[in-house]
Amino acid sequence: MKTSLLGFVAAAGAVLVGVSSALAQETIGAPVEWQWGFQEAQSPIMERIYSFYDWALFPMMIVISAFVLALMAYILFRFKRSSNPEASTNTHNTTLEVVWTVVPILILVGIAIPSLRLLYYEETIPEADITIKAVGYQWSWYYEYPDHGGIEVDGSYVPEDQLEPGQLRLLTTAEAVVLPVGQVIRVQLTSEDVIHAWALPAAGAKMDAVPGRLNEFWIELNTEGMYYGQCSELCGQLHGFMPIMVEAVSPEEFEAWVNEQQVAQGKVPADKVELAANDQN
Repeated sequence: MKTSLLGFVAAAGAVLVGVSSALAQETIGAPVEWQWGFQEAQSPIMERIYSFYDWALFPMMIVISAFVLALMAYILFRFKRSSNPEASTNTHNTTLEVVWTVVPILILVGIAIPSLRLLYYEETIPEADITIKAVGYQWSWYYEYPDHGGIEVDGSYVPEDQLEPGQLRLLTTAEAVVLPVGQVIRVQLTSEDVIHAWALPAAGAKMDAVPGRLNEFWIELNTEGMYYGQCSELCGQLHGFMPIMVEAVSPEEFEAWVNEQQVAQGKVPADKVELAANDQN
């Protein structure tokens, strides 16, 4: 009986691991059911965010929470009426007041140092390999590739009744933003109406799109696959219908896609594309 039970548990565990692995492979940059933590890090920025959270912020939260819980439990039992029928008449304790002022300052400084280091890393844009421009409208995203003849991509969402099998509801767009892996992408961001926010969690990217202003940030994707995000600013009635879909491909596939789009959109004559392709070969 014990052997059968152990075998059943082992088999169930193997199935769960297999299902989890399959889900992880299929949804490389998308939320999954019952997800508790961050999406898997797929960029250098997100890897540093993970490290900051795991080794600085979360341990500090655990220590503070445990200390406050222990202090509250001590106060409840030590100073309950049966154990302490006469209340203390003390109103000041200089040592205690200094401690509970200085310790939080030290905690904040301890969190601020790695936090500011991370923010500096995010805000300092390395030399970019590719620049794209994202423009927010009520309620969709449109993209341009200024380095590649001004290719345009329609990032409007696909209604639920038009989704194909395997496509994600409220996360699928008419066209995907295609980017190469392993290259620094400069993203320039603006808006045509109200404030939107472009967010791609697996890449650790989030920036406001402000009318009349050009913000910029950078991303570098580690793994090929499809990444999903959404507008993260309350921008109006259809705020929840502004998904972001990014397809990360190899540099060779990206160049092929660029050539194809340039011809299809009339950005570059077909003979020049063929000539460039022959020169590369």
